[in-house]
Amino acid sequence: MAVVSLSDLQDLMTTALVAAGTSGPNAACVAKALARAEADGLPSHGASRTTTYADQVISGKIDGHVIPTITRPKPGVVHVDAATGFAFPAIEQGIKAGATAAAETGIAFVAVANSHHFGVAGHHVEDMTTHGMIGLCFGNSPAAIAPWGGGRPLYGTNPIAFACPRTNAPPLVIDLSLAKMARGKVRLAMDRGEPIPEGMAVDADGVMTTDAKAAMSGAMLPMGDAKGASLALIVEVLAAALTASNFGFEATSIFEADGPPPRLGQCFMMIDPGPPSQNCFADRMEILLTAITDQPGTRLPGDRRLTLRQTAEAEGITLPDALLHDLQSRAKKALKS
Repeated sequence: MAVVSLSDLQDLMTTALVAAGTSGPNAACVAKALARAEADGLPSHGASRTTTYADQVISGKIDGHVIPTITRPKPGVVHVDAATGFAFPAIEQGIKAGATAAAETGIAFVAVANSHHFGVAGHHVEDMTTHGMIGLCFGNSPAAIAPWGGGRPLYGTNPIAFACPRTNAPPLVIDLSLAKMARGKVRLAMDRGEPIPEGMAVDADGVMTTDAKAAMSGAMLPMGDAKGASLALIVEVLAAALTASNFGFEATSIFEADGPPPRLGQCFMMIDPGPPSQNCFADRMEILLTAITDQPGTRLPGDRRLTLRQTAEAEGITLPDALLHDLQSRAKKALKS
């Protein structure tokens, strides 16, 4: 294992992505997102994604040079065409445009079409709070969850996230996958040769398994059983049907380089609560959150993430040697050219 500073890791990932054929601005945007995931203790969405992203740029599954197209078909609607490029630049620009629209109309809907894996959902809604907005996020992914009672994966793990600004405190951020275990974590366990916890997934024959490789060939189980499967269906409607993107069962793998682009969809809702001096939202939020933390043994969602982030900023990130060497090898190709 090796310890790398966040800034050095971000630079290394940027260079590796450029070597694969990604434009400098897009590579920097993606690397920033992956470094944020590592800092928050989410390695399944962090540096390990660089290699799969880079291979997909090389194969043409991701267009690394896309400049997303943004339109406002209605005053409160922002449409972003990611054009089979990376999701992160498309979402970053969509949030900026959505913040402008929400400030004008009070609420805005941002639809991102023809997209790719969008990383940590909570980071996108957290970014909305920097504009003073309440944020909601829905994103679909390649099929991993079967409809309740079925045995064939149909829905993605389809994360949902929410964030709202606070007065003199970090924003409240809630981020959850609709599977009992995020598929990225299963993939990471498979790559490391580690088992997954019991009750998370079934194999291709519908039998419960702790074998990560068997789980990747089978189906993830939804949180909340039938209720979770219904929530995954709702996300497919909002993120894919409404943005005219691929449903989970139509999308290709975001882990493999072969095949056409997955053309996934994401949608975001941005709500302007207004300045604290003109409404009671901020005060009411603190009353609610204080009522939670006043109870012994409780904590707010995201507290652990913030602690890990502070530690990473001060002490750096620990990476497996094999991953670090892979990134360095890829980056050298850019430095030689």
